[in-house]
Amino acid sequence: MFETRITKLFNIKYPIIAGGMHLLSRAELVAAVSNAGGLGILASTTFATKEELRQEIRKTQNLTDKPFGVNLNLFPMMRPRSVDEDINIFIDEGVEIIESSGASPEPYMLRLKEAGIKIIHKVPAVRFARKAETVGVDAVAIVGFECAGHPGMDDVTSLILVPLTVDTLKIPVVAGGGFYDARSFVAALALGADGVVMGTRFVATHECVAHRKVKEWLVKAQETETVLINRSIGLPMRVIKNKPAEKALEMDKRGASLEELLTIIRGELGRKAWIEGDTEAGVVSIGMVVGRIQEIVSVKDVIYGIVEEAKSICECLNHKKS
Repeated sequence: MFETRITKLFNIKYPIIAGGMHLLSRAELVAAVSNAGGLGILASTTFATKEELRQEIRKTQNLTDKPFGVNLNLFPMMRPRSVDEDINIFIDEGVEIIESSGASPEPYMLRLKEAGIKIIHKVPAVRFARKAETVGVDAVAIVGFECAGHPGMDDVTSLILVPLTVDTLKIPVVAGGGFYDARSFVAALALGADGVVMGTRFVATHECVAHRKVKEWLVKAQETETVLINRSIGLPMRVIKNKPAEKALEMDKRGASLEELLTIIRGELGRKAWIEGDTEAGVVSIGMVVGRIQEIVSVKDVIYGIVEEAKSICECLNHKKS
């Protein structure tokens, strides 16, 4: 029922993508999403060495025979090794789908295309989506102000960005930022998107490696409990409120440099929060949709729940129309 250009492009059952999340998008979560009919995305920056990344790709392949992708974060600060080294691994291990983010994939497009890899590029603004289309990506994920991670500097919501992007591009568009359940899924399709990309909703699942304390924290959180940090360096990041987030906000106000902010936002502190459950250790990237998370469930329950309720919503809308 929900066949779109995205399901056809990636050969998946449902147009639901779990975006690559640093530290969290590991084999178990990625495979669970793909096995449930969506598209899981492995986060390559999670793995410090080439061999660790290679082994995680193989582990994912052993856990699912369905399509999955790997995130290629092109922002230099996030990279544990060169882009070319990661691309070599992707090609060697038979990766067929890449979610690129952080910067334009243009320098790598020829090589990726020659390897038969399909690319979905994540952007926070229409102008970047337009550029991505011109360099030859296969699809674009547009993320609004509500999203976790990096929503860009323009503070424009998904409700505005999605139809603007759809009206501008010819390639498939996936909507990100604020998408969580059947109602938001149907809304994305109504706005013209070919699917949704979700992150925060998949954190509060059994298959995610985030510590139980973090998941319980998210269930209790309200939609008003996230903030944007790192504006002083032009790389806003939405995180849940805690002491490190408050400290980062103070540093932003006085125009802190990247070097100063790294004392608060560096990866090892985030790892202590996400994986060890010390919720005051570092910043935790979470979207506004956290206010809608009410329980910790399985990935299968998330995806099947969205699909089944979405069918009912569409039937109800058709009934009202008639």
